[in-house]
Amino acid sequence: MSKSENTDLSTNSPVPSKPSTPRPRDHPVAAPPRTSSALPLDDPGPIISNLKFPVKDSYGGSAHGFLHMPPTSAKVSPVHSRTAAILLSGAGGGVTGPSGMYLSLATKLPSLPQLPIKVLRLDYRYAARTGPCVEDAKAAMTYMGEHFAVDRFVLVGWSFGGAPVFTLAGRDERVVGAATVASQTADALKGAREAGRRNVPVMLLHGTGDRTLSDRCSRHLHEAWYEGYKGPGEGEEKTKLILFDGDDHSLSRNVEKAEQFVANFVIECAGGEVEDGKEVVQSEVMGDSEERKDAMKKGGDLRGNESLE
Repeated sequence: MSKSENTDLSTNSPVPSKPSTPRPRDHPVAAPPRTSSALPLDDPGPIISNLKFPVKDSYGGSAHGFLHMPPTSAKVSPVHSRTAAILLSGAGGGVTGPSGMYLSLATKLPSLPQLPIKVLRLDYRYAARTGPCVEDAKAAMTYMGEHFAVDRFVLVGWSFGGAPVFTLAGRDERVVGAATVASQTADALKGAREAGRRNVPVMLLHGTGDRTLSDRCSRHLHEAWYEGYKGPGEGEEKTKLILFDGDDHSLSRNVEKAEQFVANFVIECAGGEVEDGKEVVQSEVMGDSEERKDAMKKGGDLRGNESLE
């Protein structure tokens, strides 16, 4: 199988003896370098904390990540406050996402004036192992439910991250939406069918020039969702496949547009309304491609088998 046909960034090697190390609150990737440019001058921006929570599986220990909460001045309706987004990275783990997209989304979504949304950038204990990573995300949902009154979650996954996202979207009632960027199909196809059976809204983004995971992965996942779908009509309003011509594994050429698609999807799953063609989140947070690449390196997203291309 050539690299362009690869569908799998996960691994069957034994789980390492030491889990990943939590990043401190003052780590360079706790907040993007240009946070203020995306917010009004009088807006303090989201409240960021380093979250750590236990995972009760056979491996034990704790998972961690950066939690972005709406500013204390934000007015959040009881219905909308029940929904949060959890962002999962690829086979390297990390917390910045493709081309730094997660840093940007975590700054913007909690600061929306009408519908601020909590965001957790989750880091795995053992990256690229689907089972433990699924348990990390489940533990994050449970912890946020107990401590932040959240019981509805939109999961977003990049690359390998599509595997835990679809696994949970297919089986966990707390998941109300699943979005992926350049997802693998390994450990994800069954979940995609089950997500379709549950009528969970799904959005898949992929670059047709991806040399790490072929865009056929997202095409197959899209088809799998329809195989499971048992809802009314044809289901077009529930699932979207968006392909970016010639773009790479991290969608570096279209990251702002891709980020907008993901933001709108999260908002709609949280119960907000997005007008066709309207950009709800407009301002830039991250800088040029080099700054975004540097953020990914610092955030740990390019460890292991993960790639930009």
